[in-house]
Amino acid sequence: MSLESLLLNALNEKASVNLAKEEFYDYSSVFLSKILPDNTNPRFMPSVTISDTHAYQVTTRQLTKQQLVNIYDGKDKVLIGKSCIINCFKYGSLQWKKANHTIKSIIELAENVAVSEVIQVPTIYPVEDGYYKILTGHRRFFAMIYNDGIEGAAHFKVYNSKPLLLKTKQFQENASREELPQYGKLKAFQDAIEEVDILNNSKKRLGQKPLTVKEVASLFGISMGAYDNYNVLTRYPAVIRAFENGYTEPLVSVKKLILKTEKAYKIKHGISMLNVYHRGEINDLLCLYFDANDNSVSLNDLTKVPKDTKSKAYKIGHIQSAYVIETLLTKNVCDIECGIDWKSVDWKNFDELNDAMKLLIEHLSKTEARKTQN
Repeated sequence: MSLESLLLNALNEKASVNLAKEEFYDYSSVFLSKILPDNTNPRFMPSVTISDTHAYQVTTRQLTKQQLVNIYDGKDKVLIGKSCIINCFKYGSLQWKKANHTIKSIIELAENVAVSEVIQVPTIYPVEDGYYKILTGHRRFFAMIYNDGIEGAAHFKVYNSKPLLLKTKQFQENASREELPQYGKLKAFQDAIEEVDILNNSKKRLGQKPLTVKEVASLFGISMGAYDNYNVLTRYPAVIRAFENGYTEPLVSVKKLILKTEKAYKIKHGISMLNVYHRGEINDLLCLYFDANDNSVSLNDLTKVPKDTKSKAYKIGHIQSAYVIETLLTKNVCDIECGIDWKSVDWKNFDELNDAMKLLIEHLSKTEARKTQN
């Protein structure tokens, strides 16, 4: 059954604000061999868990890496077992580098867990045949396997059933964790927003009001300020891709870069709102900027405001005469003989039009003065 159908059924029974909050769970010990990673989670790393026997044979050099790859079809995956993590991606590739970074963090986490245990346990939910799937805590799960092996058991937060708003629940669980990589947070927000869009469409079909932005932020468990940050940061695919490929600048700094780039683009092109085409051009610029091998676009290129557009504006000046205002608003000033050839005026030239307006206002002021004297 599709998510929309499930939501339509649930909305007929309970309020939408409680859909992601009224989920029942318990804490219990579960064998690690009964737990499956979620390959749709942005925290997921293509991996295969290996038996404790094979892990021991590898660490004692009774099995080679290639033999293990053949046994588990491990090409372009990471093989994980007790005291054993093997990166089987092509050496030096982007995927190999990303996997290596994750492996280092898993080993570091495993060392910490071995000393102080897991403070925030992973969350799981039941699937078929007595197995469970990870909702949050992939790195913590892999750290447990590294420490205890696939035959070990550990404590988990276990939901009674699969959460209805699964991606929203994942975002809720991880939103407050500062140590998580930026890409995982941004992708989790995108996935949660897609779920909320489906939820709002379902509510509309039932004649209910969709969630407001404030209600969505509350549902996600974040402030309005944090919601705005995520909303800006996920606006352009180039930003998401940059973080996915290892970009490490603080999210707040990247948000400022995006806003400055948008502002400069608007001023340069003389527009007040960005449409799909404009955002596409900005995304292309950001792609070039984030590409480490392309130096054609610098930070200054993105955010620089052209000098010739910075101060351009139509100027009327200070008018203290009601007569002048009345004439400008009620008369066709092009018919007034004031020494200006309106047919030859370049209406797109700021300076020329400002000079013409200045002469017109001076002429009207002098005309009023003569009338007053008479």
